[in-house]
Amino acid sequence: MSLFKAENLAINFGGVKAVDGVNFEIEKGECFTIIGPNGAGKTTIFNLISRIYDSTDGTMTFDGQDITKVPPHAIASLGIARTFQNIELFEHATVLQNLLVGRHCHSRTGLFSELAFLPSVRRAEVAHREKVEEVIDFLDLQHYRESLISNLPYGVRKVVELGRALCTEPKLILLDEPSSGLNVEETQDMSFWIDDIKKDLGITVLMVEHDMKLVSEVSDHVLVLNYGRMLAHGSPQDVQNDPEVVKAYLGE
Repeated sequence: MSLFKAENLAINFGGVKAVDGVNFEIEKGECFTIIGPNGAGKTTIFNLISRIYDSTDGTMTFDGQDITKVPPHAIASLGIARTFQNIELFEHATVLQNLLVGRHCHSRTGLFSELAFLPSVRRAEVAHREKVEEVIDFLDLQHYRESLISNLPYGVRKVVELGRALCTEPKLILLDEPSSGLNVEETQDMSFWIDDIKKDLGITVLMVEHDMKLVSEVSDHVLVLNYGRMLAHGSPQDVQNDPEVVKAYLGE
């Protein structure tokens, strides 16, 4: 059984069909990438999955559960995390503090126990800190642990946002243009981390990306969108050799 399945997924903004009857399935442990020209509906699909938008039609199933109408605040607890094209971090907090925010969905203590700082709260804080330290080690962020986000270069911020998503312990992670704004070396590092996220952490990856070299290196399957509709679906090699994809996306 697939980990995620979208059936006839659609959303309209007024008279514009941003996503129009899209179908795809993501298997556990793979990297599934959505590509297409600007305005093709890629990030809109991410917003549908993370429940920022309500779909006009269709259904979404995650880990055997219909999530089409699940409230947005419940998505992280179900095991879905995401990053954004525009980095969304707390600028005046440290890397460690930003990563700890990712543990909020695993908080099980109540207001009274928090105020009294009961042993259960202390144990939970230790467990959260241990998980965050694992992510810091995984992404080689040790040097930046106590640094303010506002003092960090763009490439490191991208890694911190990836780390915060990993701190939620997701089953499925949505990466929205992870290489955007990165140089060649940073993009190569991102490629290694995506591969390690799949193989070492066992997390399934859904990615939107424009860098076709990165797409070819890490993707198992690629879905091509154009004007909200499916144009092609297959392996990275098959998609890049598809004449319609070359015409609509890669250029003739």
